[in-house]
Amino acid sequence: MKRMRILSWLFLLMLSIALAFPTQAFAESKVYHVPIENNVEKGLEAFLQRAFQDAESHGAEAIVLEIHTPGGFTDAADNIAKIIKQSDIPVIAFINTKAHSAGAFIALNADKIYMTPDATIGAAGVVDGAGNAAELKAQSAWTAQMMAAAESTGRDSQFAQAMADPSIDMSEYRAPIGDYLTLSATEALAVDYSNGTVKNLQDVLAMENLAGSKIIDMEPTIAEHITRIVTNPIVIPILLSIASLGLVIELYSPGFGVSGIMGLSALGLFFFGHLIAGFAGYESILLLFIGIILIIAEFFVPGGIVGIIGGALVILSLLLAGANFVQMGYSILIAMFIAVVGMVILMKFFGKKLHMFNKLVLKDATTTEEGYVSNVNRIELIGKKGKTMTPFRPAGVVSVDGERIDAVSDGSYIDAGKQVEIIKVEGSRIVVRAIEEMEEL
Repeated sequence: MKRMRILSWLFLLMLSIALAFPTQAFAESKVYHVPIENNVEKGLEAFLQRAFQDAESHGAEAIVLEIHTPGGFTDAADNIAKIIKQSDIPVIAFINTKAHSAGAFIALNADKIYMTPDATIGAAGVVDGAGNAAELKAQSAWTAQMMAAAESTGRDSQFAQAMADPSIDMSEYRAPIGDYLTLSATEALAVDYSNGTVKNLQDVLAMENLAGSKIIDMEPTIAEHITRIVTNPIVIPILLSIASLGLVIELYSPGFGVSGIMGLSALGLFFFGHLIAGFAGYESILLLFIGIILIIAEFFVPGGIVGIIGGALVILSLLLAGANFVQMGYSILIAMFIAVVGMVILMKFFGKKLHMFNKLVLKDATTTEEGYVSNVNRIELIGKKGKTMTPFRPAGVVSVDGERIDAVSDGSYIDAGKQVEIIKVEGSRIVVRAIEEMEEL
């Protein structure tokens, strides 16, 4: 009885403690560790969106972005910055080796920045697809974004400006006029662009009093890995070119083979990646299917209008699925050009082996083996005389050595029964002139 009373008191004591400290006594803090590696593109944006949502739903104490990137596309970096700014959870950028270009912009939007001793941040100039400096309008907008990102987190914006604008003189940091500023870990710490130099993630957590927190490592899923690859603006025209060329070859080949599988696989990867990334909607896929059906129907419905509408719907579906309308337009043009070139090569070198080309290209020829004789250039007639058998107005028939020859006059009218001389032979065209006219001259 006494034992039961002691147990009851212990139970009541524990219950009182639990009620007084309902969650703090037992809750375990979580820190989400999210890698940002390789190029910054639209597929990375989709992965980070999922990571931040997961961190918020599980009540994470902080999100650590481990950055190791040479940069990437500014539009993707801008969207990632919006994800960071909209988060209620503190975001820490851990630069492990380098955060250049778009990577520097992402880091500047974080609440705090930590760098490894060999890390660098900067070199954020805007370049076009060919690697040349972008137009002034784009450079100006990007420089303003870099400066705004630095100011929003209490950093001196002149360094962010120098990272994006080579006209800013930062020669004391190895960035004279004409060079983009890149800060080392030591330099970044000196100008308050870094909150500390650390060796690893554990040091970052220790600096933020999160050493005892549970680390949740976020990694891209297989689908997100595929998305990052196929939504890359460099990969998109390659995929569309493979799709167009593969389907063109398949249309002119017997049965269904490797080329058709390649074409459909490339097209499927394109739409799969853009659907996962949130760029493509089901309406674009519906337009694609309708367009393909109309193109197939063109083989059975004469006129051509059905195929034209089908092709237009396929192009429209691709444009709607892309993240950037203009960029997708260029990718489609590249794919169409490659398809046309491929079709010409097929017709020239492999037309005999592809059965549908036989319906499009005339294969019959008037060869000597078939009894046909090509036109003969009868230059031996030049200088010979004959008699017109019909009037020349200006064409007519002349008799030369008993042979009837179709000819034309040199421009003047010649009556029948006149003496003429052949003065020119050009292939099948034989020119005569009246002898009387020649004597008068």
